[in-house]
Amino acid sequence: MKYIQIQGVDKKISRLFMGTGDLRKLEEPQRIMLDAYIQSGGNTFDTAHQYRGRELVLGQWLAETKLREKVVIMTKGAHHDDGSPGPRVNPQAIRKDLTESLERLGTDYVDLYALHRDDPTVAVGPIIEELNEHLQAKRIHAIGASNWSYKRIREANEYAASRNLTGFSFSSPNLSLAKPLEARWEGAISADEETCEWHAKTQLPLFAWSAQAGGFFSGNFAPDKRTDEEMVRVYYSDDNWERYRRAVELSEKKGVTPIQIALSYVLCQTFPTCAIIGPQNPEEFYSSIESMNLELSPREVEWLDLKSKEMA
Repeated sequence: MKYIQIQGVDKKISRLFMGTGDLRKLEEPQRIMLDAYIQSGGNTFDTAHQYRGRELVLGQWLAETKLREKVVIMTKGAHHDDGSPGPRVNPQAIRKDLTESLERLGTDYVDLYALHRDDPTVAVGPIIEELNEHLQAKRIHAIGASNWSYKRIREANEYAASRNLTGFSFSSPNLSLAKPLEARWEGAISADEETCEWHAKTQLPLFAWSAQAGGFFSGNFAPDKRTDEEMVRVYYSDDNWERYRRAVELSEKKGVTPIQIALSYVLCQTFPTCAIIGPQNPEEFYSSIESMNLELSPREVEWLDLKSKEMA
């Protein structure tokens, strides 16, 4: 396993986050998967107040295994459709969601806390000040933003710096080799070229959700297979099919699979990245480990992303 460090978090953070979106219950298959992750050196879990009970299941597993102090928890709050309709990016919603998340997880702190959505009509000042209160109370050890534009993150961090407060230490948008034609979900943000250039300049870590583009590179999709309406809507484009073709070509050269190439692409950027993964079994997880250890050259990354015509 490979790791990064985030200011404010005293534990190392594994570059593969275990997503909990499918952690609906704790039965033998789930326990085997979680055990495989821990035994391989993984230690970071991605969850959210909005994930309808996943925090409770994760909290139950942590209580049973006594692993809380050895793992890193990233949870998220202030999602628009979590409890009441409309935007909820305000101090009251942050306070409510964080309090409830801590109760569900059975802990008195989370290592990483991210705002799940943004509301650009809300000033960044009260948001940063609210989050800093929780930092000072040690309920949160580092703050970040999920699905915020880099311009809003920059604005928030400038506000924090001007008042000697702590700003966002990480961002968590979508980043994948397949580029979405439109937002997969309302309010979701994907890292475009301008965003990646800003991350390269600032070196702010990026935690990529849907790093494997919903399985676009798995071989289960093709231009003439259009039964999955969401995949067609979000990822079916000539450019993405060319990226898929190139991932296949490079995978054959390296003796791996196209989906491993796609995950390695996310982890071989010019700025610190981690990938949130959702393996269904240990074999899929071990495939992700191989991807993490697969080094792509800067030229290969550019070629995969259609920025050059030749691989070398």
